[in-house]
Amino acid sequence: MAINDFCDGVRRRDFLRLGMIGGAGLTLADYLRRVEAGEVQTGKATSAIYIYLAGGPTHLDTFDLKPNAPKEYRGEFNPIATNAPGVEISEHLPKLAKCADKFAILRGVSHTLAAHDLGTKYMITGNRPLPSLDFPGVGAVVSKELSGLRDIPPFVAIPNTPQVAGFLGVEYTPFSTTSTPRPGQPFSVRGISIGRGLTIAEIEKRQNLLKGLDTTFRGFEKNSDLINGLDRFSQRAYDIISSPRSREAFDISRESPGITSLFGENTLSQSCLLATRLVEAGTRFVTLTYGGWDTHDQNFTKLKTKNLPELDDALAGLFTALDRKGLLEKTAVIVAGEFGRTPKINDRAGRDHYPRAMFTVMGGGGIKGGQVIGASDDKGTGPASGDGISPDNVIASLYHTLGIDFSKEYRTPTGRPVAIARYGNVVKELFS
Repeated sequence: MAINDFCDGVRRRDFLRLGMIGGAGLTLADYLRRVEAGEVQTGKATSAIYIYLAGGPTHLDTFDLKPNAPKEYRGEFNPIATNAPGVEISEHLPKLAKCADKFAILRGVSHTLAAHDLGTKYMITGNRPLPSLDFPGVGAVVSKELSGLRDIPPFVAIPNTPQVAGFLGVEYTPFSTTSTPRPGQPFSVRGISIGRGLTIAEIEKRQNLLKGLDTTFRGFEKNSDLINGLDRFSQRAYDIISSPRSREAFDISRESPGITSLFGENTLSQSCLLATRLVEAGTRFVTLTYGGWDTHDQNFTKLKTKNLPELDDALAGLFTALDRKGLLEKTAVIVAGEFGRTPKINDRAGRDHYPRAMFTVMGGGGIKGGQVIGASDDKGTGPASGDGISPDNVIASLYHTLGIDFSKEYRTPTGRPVAIARYGNVVKELFS
């Protein structure tokens, strides 16, 4: 995937290294009462896939078009009907329009953080950022809460991610591929596949040497959470390196032609294909980062020639492949960026940062597809009523699909109690 500059001068590569009560929600008390009464589905998903659209995708030209707004707001694109009655999306997403019954669109998602880093941290943790606390990303929480196979990575980032383990510690950091797969080719992943003639026997020799060093210096580090976390992460990485099952999961050239044919040849499509193989093998959380959405200029040209066709290929392929593999009910899918873009088009044919209104797409894992939840106003300038749907509620709902209690408290290294998603509420319409 291409590396792009954001408008604030931060390169996407550097940005990713940084790690970075809505109207549709239930109160926690109401939620717990409904769970107790059996009125709310819980925990259908065993894995999740998060497609992160870095840069801030426009809502008005994708999943929340305003054809009746003035020209300077509505833009160049027209809405088209989908296979879900009454649901319309951009004309440049025709493949997704044919499988809209498999996902729900959240409109009027809203917050107030217009900087890339801050908006990202909010959308990948479900917690409004604090300077005093580094919240863990969703993937770290999922890999901590859901047990998995020893020789399959629990949390994979393709090719990398702003998500970090935060105060949970290094053992919950993602396995980043650092590159993206290519059609029909075996995928060599740093730390997963063996390259440059390196054999398992040679890796075992190196591992034995490290064990000897560990024994020598163990007395100096027995009280170090960092060292212990590194040890656990290193051992897990070694188990994965030496696992034929893991290497096979990463090898998209082994996929059947019937599934491969569902995807385009662009890197996002091939990454989505890899994601289906990983969750099928037992990975609990896969995140894909796809940039290029910081469209301050030439918004419509960039979207119609590259971003939307590639997104259309990838997401339609992902939902359809998961369905054909029998994995859709067990795999929650979420698509989001850090914010939306200004409703009014600027003088460079672009749209600027705009967190007041944005979209999120969610499907699988017991989520009811073929529907729109929430709304923005007639020009897309904000939620149609109230405060809209907060990122806290979006992420709480994702945890809900996985059977994770988002009100559960962790303890930071200093003993501070911190809830997984403190202000989150389930968006009940997703499951009704």
